[in-house]
Amino acid sequence: MKGQGMGTRPDFARFRPHPWHGLAIGPAPPHRVNAYIEITPFDLVKYELDKESGYLRVDRPQRTSAQPPTLYGFVPQTYSGARIGRLMAGATGGDGDPLDICVLSERPIGRAEIVVPARVVGGLPMLDGGQADDKIIAVLESDPFWADIEDIAQVPHPLVDRLRHYFTTYKLLQGEEARVHVGPTYARAQAEAVIAAAIEDYRESFPAEE
Repeated sequence: MKGQGMGTRPDFARFRPHPWHGLAIGPAPPHRVNAYIEITPFDLVKYELDKESGYLRVDRPQRTSAQPPTLYGFVPQTYSGARIGRLMAGATGGDGDPLDICVLSERPIGRAEIVVPARVVGGLPMLDGGQADDKIIAVLESDPFWADIEDIAQVPHPLVDRLRHYFTTYKLLQGEEARVHVGPTYARAQAEAVIAAAIEDYRESFPAEE
């Protein structure tokens, strides 16, 4: 190949790494993390990680006309377990999934199955069937539009309201009783505490091989 010199071969993954277990948490967790994106604001279908294969599978069509207002995915090598449950009042435990994250981007990003560098600014506490299902809120690391945002209080309220409305209603069907409760946003410090707990829950649930 033109321009390629001889030398030591760089490190690389010979096979596709599992997005949950094989990707790095991020360069400086719990503040700067990686987000693996499952859904974009343009998706009318909810996709979800297949935990066994690491590929996305179709979970269901979006039940209402609401679409996610941001990129939506999870933080690799995190797990919503007992520690996450203890951080949320009224929770019986974590939901047993990787920690969800919403990433704000000024420019439209229309593809999923990508890794997005994200800077954490806050979160939404969500109880789903009595289990903690936190939604971390972050901004795209390299986005100049969000460069000065350090905490959720600086994010425009209408955008936060859209996030809350989406998560309050995205599983709701007419005639059904709501099983999801979304509380007030929490600040960056609490969000980082949630991420740190999810990292510890992951390490306990999936210990590194000796």
